[in-house]
Amino acid sequence: MRSLRCRCSKACSDVKDALRKAGVRAEEDLSDNYTPKWKYTQWEMRGVPLRIEIGPRDLAKDQVRTVRRDNGVKADVPRVGLIEHVKELLEKIQRNMFDVAKQKRDAACVIVKTWDEFVEALGQKKLILAPWCDEKEVEMDVKRRTKDEVGAAKTLFSPFDQPEIPEGKLAKKWTYWGKSY
Repeated sequence: MRSLRCRCSKACSDVKDALRKAGVRAEEDLSDNYTPKWKYTQWEMRGVPLRIEIGPRDLAKDQVRTVRRDNGVKADVPRVGLIEHVKELLEKIQRNMFDVAKQKRDAACVIVKTWDEFVEALGQKKLILAPWCDEKEVEMDVKRRTKDEVGAAKTLFSPFDQPEIPEGKLAKKWTYWGKSY
């Protein structure tokens, strides 16, 4: 039993060293005072995008198991070519996480041009893009007017790419607004 544990530990260290040599940040967790599930959760909470597991069956098959944090997909991967596979997988994970975050952001954004639309979107906890005159007093007035109704609104940022200002508005630029917590 001890010999098997040593071989698993050695395989983990070898994989970690090879990944680091290839420029991939890698850590090994050889602790045996916690269950695997507890360790998996701890590493996920730290934001580790990819977990590599090596157990006795993996050693026998000269493979490792990879587990993606972004979608939970598990795959058994031969140790030969593992470094290239991990690099490709990390790029896919990065792209997927970026795309998902962008979709969530876009789904939460709404363009408004009227006060009623503004209040409705704020009540739905949306990120609001609205024309604004860029005056502090007006921002304070918006915050005051929305405070009791749906939660105080505040300016967040102004995009570099500015849409055209609607005619008849006193606005100087478009600005993102959101709920102040």
